Amino acid sequence: MTTESPTRGRAIEWEDFRLPPWLIGVIGGIGIILLWWILAATVFSNVGPSGASAIPTPFQVVQIMVETGPQYYINNFAVTLAEAGIGYLWGNGLALLLSGFVLLVPRLEGVAMQLAILTYCIPIVAIGMLAVIVITPPKVGEPSGTAIVLAALSVFFTTVVGALLGLKSADKSSLDLVTVYGGSKFTQLIKVRLIAALPATLSALQIAVPAAFLGAVLGEFFGKIEVGVGLAMILAQQASNGPQVWALALLSGGVALLGFALVGWIAKAIAPWSKGR
Repeated sequence: MTTESPTRGRAIEWEDFRLPPWLIGVIGGIGIILLWWILAATVFSNVGPSGASAIPTPFQVVQIMVETGPQYYINNFAVTLAEAGIGYLWGNGLALLLSGFVLLVPRLEGVAMQLAILTYCIPIVAIGMLAVIVITPPKVGEPSGTAIVLAALSVFFTTVVGALLGLKSADKSSLDLVTVYGGSKFTQLIKVRLIAALPATLSALQIAVPAAFLGAVLGEFFGKIEVGVGLAMILAQQASNGPQVWALALLSGGVALLGFALVGWIAKAIAPWSKGR
């Protein structure tokens, strides 16, 4: 009796070679860095003002980070992360409260959606200019009120929409069962709708992480602050320090991605069925 390989008798196809997702990510990252290095050293080597490396190589970016020192980045990112975190909590908290209130008073759904759309449609730059005038400038090292407001507005719309869609996706038979046993709309909300809304709500909260960080950085662009990623980018740009701008931008992307992954991990722990586990 002989044992034959399952692939014997047929041509080997690409589907037979499956790499783990993490390895694919590593290979893709290395490929992007190599492509960036080649283009920065050849095609884009003369881009930018004379004497400035508008598009630096990865080596130049790492070099400026080492020369600057970690404390510089820690000081700036600590303030921006505080602004993004406070704005994230305020924006998502208000969005979830509004969504729950709409479920208890369905007639207000139109008003709630119009309010959410209004915060999304108004240019965030215009809101930032008004906030700078109204909000008192922070002390050195303290979070900026303008940045917090913009971070909160950046997450409000997506969380309202995600939470409402999730809360309204509850199984009708389960809602009827609660009603038959004398349960109120509030009981339906606690026992049925919140559980049904977890997948959509957690996804909205995950998407809100990079949005909050971006809103905080934009808020710092309006000035009246002494420390922050936005201010550091402006100073580096004014000094035509291309490698520093790229270092700050790449670190910002890494921080936002890390926060996105962290909330995704928490979502898997809270509601594993929402991620297909």
